[in-house]
Amino acid sequence: MNKMKLGMVAAVVLLMLGWGAGAQMQPSGMTFFITSAGSGKGADLGGLAGADKLCQSLAAAAGAGKRTWRAYLSTTATGGSPVVNARDRIGKGPWHNAEGRLIARNVAELHGNNNINRTFALTEKGTKVNGRADSPNTHDILTGSLPDGRVATGSSDTTCGNWTKSGEGAAMVGHHDRWGLRDDAPSVSWNSSHPSRGCSQDNLRASGGAGLLYCFATN
Repeated sequence: MNKMKLGMVAAVVLLMLGWGAGAQMQPSGMTFFITSAGSGKGADLGGLAGADKLCQSLAAAAGAGKRTWRAYLSTTATGGSPVVNARDRIGKGPWHNAEGRLIARNVAELHGNNNINRTFALTEKGTKVNGRADSPNTHDILTGSLPDGRVATGSSDTTCGNWTKSGEGAAMVGHHDRWGLRDDAPSVSWNSSHPSRGCSQDNLRASGGAGLLYCFATN
């Protein structure tokens, strides 16, 4: 009888463990995150393809790999390749963070009154990203974009050579925590605050970044 009871208890425990594992393997409803890490090579992401691959791999590790992920990055026209605007490569929305909280319903809302801030703009792991009040500060998120999500253009580099440079150059960044040195529009912009001091990991770190990206699911 005791052996039978022990066998039944063991079976129940194993069944519960199986349920727990199954629950952990359920597809994630997450459709937006900030990368928990960058490329490790500053703003050299291997171009848009490399940036998208980073988003996809981190999403897969978090259980959301069945979705198609794109990095929120713009590029300038070069070598016969046309301009790419970040707003045009991320799908139609809506987007939710790892906790299921709404970020924006659509592209217009994303570039208007969205919920990107230090509380809601989480990593794929559901963790917060350091802001200006933290040490180290990593609130600079690479975008290469203007506030409307189109490529930032000018007389100088705005995309670190379309995300292939890790030395000289610059990239437009946004502040995910909506906090800067002043209380003006660029300082509180999530996607277009200021150019970085360079393209290397050290340069990005010097101005408050770590080479992190915004990632959006297109489906």
